[in-house]
Amino acid sequence: MTERRILITGAASGIGAGCVRALAAPGVALVVHTRKNQAGAEALAAEARALGATAHVLLGDLAVAETPARLVADSVAALGGLDVVVSNAGFADRTPVASLTDAGFAASMDGIAFANFRLAQAAQPHLAAGRDPRFVAVSSFVAHVFRLETPLFPASAAAKAALEALVKVLAIEWAPGITVNAVAPGFTRKDPGAHAAMTPAAFAERIARIPLQRLGLPADVAAAVAFFASPAAGYITGQVLHVDGGISL
Repeated sequence: MTERRILITGAASGIGAGCVRALAAPGVALVVHTRKNQAGAEALAAEARALGATAHVLLGDLAVAETPARLVADSVAALGGLDVVVSNAGFADRTPVASLTDAGFAASMDGIAFANFRLAQAAQPHLAAGRDPRFVAVSSFVAHVFRLETPLFPASAAAKAALEALVKVLAIEWAPGITVNAVAPGFTRKDPGAHAAMTPAAFAERIARIPLQRLGLPADVAAAVAFFASPAAGYITGQVLHVDGGISL
């Protein structure tokens, strides 16, 4: 019997892959979404099946206006319904404001803020019909930490701040049936060979400024996402949980 039907976006690597591993279990049916990394998503789906879950792979660019609704519809068709959405897809952009173009700013808003908004709109009626329904968004410390010694991500920060504002609005609009929360990771270790927003040397310098003295792991973030996605988190909504080693203090 399927007890939990879960859609995870941006799930082929990194934090999304960590969420797949944390949530996969007997009785769980997953959709592993990726924009274009089908090989990575298929590998994660195989891992999920080995952990006892059923898993499907779906592709699509969430920055394209029509994709979120299609992804939700295809997920519902594959899973037979929807209980949890983990809105993780996104990217980091360090372009300074002086060099940021309208198109560059719009890319972050489309891929993060608008994608999350459209995904939530499409998912709401299906979640409302689900069991212990949860919507969990992955934000970032970049929407909270603004210091001279810390790298700035102007477009990403604006998009993630918009995402968090929407989380709080939805927590009220969707109450009492659906809980809506966000997790805000700090500097998090990338998968081997994956694109990183900073060089290894720059990451080493940042570690010295993190109170817990290490980079986060995808599993650290995924543990928080898994809690918010669980029936045990039924009395928590509208919250942003920082999983950042203390960098946002």
